[in-house]
Amino acid sequence: MTDNAAIIAFPQKPEDRLRVALRELEAALEDQSMAFQEFRVNMALLGTAVGGLERSLEGYRGTLDALADDAAHAHSHATEALRRAETL
Repeated sequence: MTDNAAIIAFPQKPEDRLRVALRELEAALEDQSMAFQEFRVNMALLGTAVGGLERSLEGYRGTLDALADDAAHAHSHATEALRRAETL
């Protein structure tokens, strides 16, 4: 064993063991409560990030729609120009 190692005595009396168990349970419940609060905060952050991503995708979709309209108009004009050129 190293010099830093310490042996913790296990309580011998039932009431002492119960007291230790209750303290450990309270500590575990506090840890669980903190973890749940952290989980809620992280879920809220995730919701914000997903909302931002959704808005970004909507903007991207709008840009693609406008680009598709522009391409359709250009195709229409090019087709019309080719038709006119063929008639000349």
